[in-house]
Amino acid sequence: MVRNGDINLADVRRILRRYWWILALTTTVGALVAVCAVLVLPKRYTSRTMILVEQPTVPADYVKPIISGDLNHRLASMQEQILSRTRLQPVIDKFGLYVKQRQRDNAEDIVARLRAAVKISPMEPMAGTDNRQLPGFYVSLDFDEPQMAQQICTEITAMFLEQNAKEREQQATRTTSFISEQLNDAKLKLDDQDAKLAQFKRQYLGSLPEEEQTNLSILTGMNSQLEANTQALSRAEQDRAFNESLLSQQELNLKSTSIGANPETTVSELSAMRQQLATLLAHYTPKHPDVVKLRDQISELEKRQAESAKADKTNAAPAAPIITPPQTQQLRAKIRQDEINIADLTHRQAQLQEQIHQLQGRVQASPMVEQQFKELTRNYQTASDFYNELLKKRQNSAMATDLEHQQQSEQFRVFDPPSLPQKPSFPNVPMFLGGGGGGGLAIGLGILYLIAFMDKSLHTEHDVEKCLKLRVLTVIPTLELAESGRDVSASSS
Repeated sequence: MVRNGDINLADVRRILRRYWWILALTTTVGALVAVCAVLVLPKRYTSRTMILVEQPTVPADYVKPIISGDLNHRLASMQEQILSRTRLQPVIDKFGLYVKQRQRDNAEDIVARLRAAVKISPMEPMAGTDNRQLPGFYVSLDFDEPQMAQQICTEITAMFLEQNAKEREQQATRTTSFISEQLNDAKLKLDDQDAKLAQFKRQYLGSLPEEEQTNLSILTGMNSQLEANTQALSRAEQDRAFNESLLSQQELNLKSTSIGANPETTVSELSAMRQQLATLLAHYTPKHPDVVKLRDQISELEKRQAESAKADKTNAAPAAPIITPPQTQQLRAKIRQDEINIADLTHRQAQLQEQIHQLQGRVQASPMVEQQFKELTRNYQTASDFYNELLKKRQNSAMATDLEHQQQSEQFRVFDPPSLPQKPSFPNVPMFLGGGGGGGLAIGLGILYLIAFMDKSLHTEHDVEKCLKLRVLTVIPTLELAESGRDVSASSS
């Protein structure tokens, strides 16, 4: 007797000993049903191929690949494109698939049927390696004819290979074209910055930052030249003034000699010449030519003064014609030379002052020019770096594009050609038989449990105590009747 769903081991042995044939029957029936299903269900064959991802022949250190995205994403994108209606419909028309289904199904259902038959499964990376890149993937196709399954799998595999090569080549070409356009724009900007920088250098020639020290050195030298020129001009003006005083004195002496010198005039001239001599001695040595000449003139004037005194006693002789002495002519020539030197020195001084003024303006403008020059140089350097970087990228992209054209980059390679299935993949006979037998066994166990649950008879002391809620006083053992072969159960009280 089973109460509250509790079944002990004795009940199980008792039920199995009595109803074992139910399990055998249900298991056999389940296996027979599975065999019938295997015979009745339409068979499907699976053709399978393995595609490996072949790495580029040129190392990435030499030519950086343009397409470096995750292969899983690219594979998913290619799968969506290849399994689209646009790509699968030509395959259906080429092999004449689903002729009977076309009569009752529309084109979308037919394409969906073929799409469901194609399965793409990526390969797992090798364990124990740091490389997490996808090593390859499998393409499998289910169809009701083995030869047709192989042909369709071959076509789908070829579509994957073609799509991968096409996408890589197109992406490499688009990348190279885009970088070329950006490079042309960067070159125009670089040329514009170069023109601005050249124009700025022409406009502020001499005031650029690198010329500041040169300007300061030149300015120091020109200040020294201006000071030397000023001193030379001062000396030339002093020489001219001195020579003019000497000339005027000699001309005065010459006139006085021609008309008869007045003793008082001669004395005053002599005094003036002696003062000039004292002035020359303050500037020059006693051996200076001007000092020597002035002394000679003083000596000559003193002689004339003595002769004039004698002539007065003899009633002075008639005056001789005026003759310009050589000393006077030399003085006049020196005065003209002094005037020429003064004019040259004055002109040179004006030039030096103008140049110094220009240099001072350049030096004063250097901070402002330096700020603008730094800004222009910074813009030019930025444009130049960007242009050089794009130029390197364009060169690398061009080499990567050549690798794609030559199919030397990452490629899909068929490692195992699509197989020709020798036996159907569906229905799977061992799986169906195991499932049918297991299902029948489960049904038989369920039936046995229901039988045990519905059995209300008492078989053990525990059943009696549990049902009657009375203690068992004595038990009559089971007697086996030889003649009948049946078990007689003792009554409990």
